[in-house]
Amino acid sequence: MGPFSPDLLQGKVILITGGATGLGRAMGETFIAHGAKLAIASRKESMLQQAADAMGSEACPVFYKSCDVRDPLQIQALIDAVEDQLGPIDVLVNNAAGNFISPTERLSPKAVDSVLNIVLHGTFYTTLEVGKRWIEQGRNGTMLNIVTTYASTGSGYVVPSAAAKAGVLALTRSLAVEWAKYGIRQVAIAPGPFPTEGAWSRLSPTAALEEQMKARIPLGRVGNKEELANLAAYLVSDYAAYMNGEVVTIDGGEWLQGAGQFNGLSAVADEEWDSLAELTRKGK
Repeated sequence: MGPFSPDLLQGKVILITGGATGLGRAMGETFIAHGAKLAIASRKESMLQQAADAMGSEACPVFYKSCDVRDPLQIQALIDAVEDQLGPIDVLVNNAAGNFISPTERLSPKAVDSVLNIVLHGTFYTTLEVGKRWIEQGRNGTMLNIVTTYASTGSGYVVPSAAAKAGVLALTRSLAVEWAKYGIRQVAIAPGPFPTEGAWSRLSPTAALEEQMKARIPLGRVGNKEELANLAAYLVSDYAAYMNGEVVTIDGGEWLQGAGQFNGLSAVADEEWDSLAELTRKGK
């Protein structure tokens, strides 16, 4: 049982890029459960069909179409198809992404492009295609971008992703001002660690790395997909109509743990604090 009424998104046509697996699929399942008409896109048609069959029903089928968001012509064909099948789009979720860990000096230009072209260019191309149509049609709409907690701070070892997500964050905040006059709203989610089969295999491929990641999170655990999906449902709903340009972090406090200069002292044992207290008193 979710926190919202079943008709939270009743009748809204929602398109999710990268919607066949992981967080995209989790959001799609939640949107359908709350009355949305759903379209999903990704590059692999077999994965799309599997997801659509699992999520949809005879009364509420899920429309899917393969699309490489790096190609503006494929995006145009995708939006045409969604409009033909479901009607004008109300919500665009830019979720398609690519990332992997690597020392930056080991990257080739092709490796850099593989991330930037999906995350930054793909998001921009899809935003432009949908946004131009909304403006021409005089329609209101909501765009939800999935960024990351290090879009604001940067992060070593995922530098192409950090640069690309920073661009998406700037896009979100810029269009929140520029397109508000058209009734187009921009929001974003900055997730911390949410294990998904595809992303986790590239970002935390060993048990040691996974434990190291968990140790950074004050709540002591990673997120589950339903938590992010419920947040997404609220942000694209009419209840969030006055939120524009906002980026909501959902990471168990991870980025705050890294932001405070002395946050690492949480590893100090109680008995060590006793001796430290004595030393600090002497310091006075």
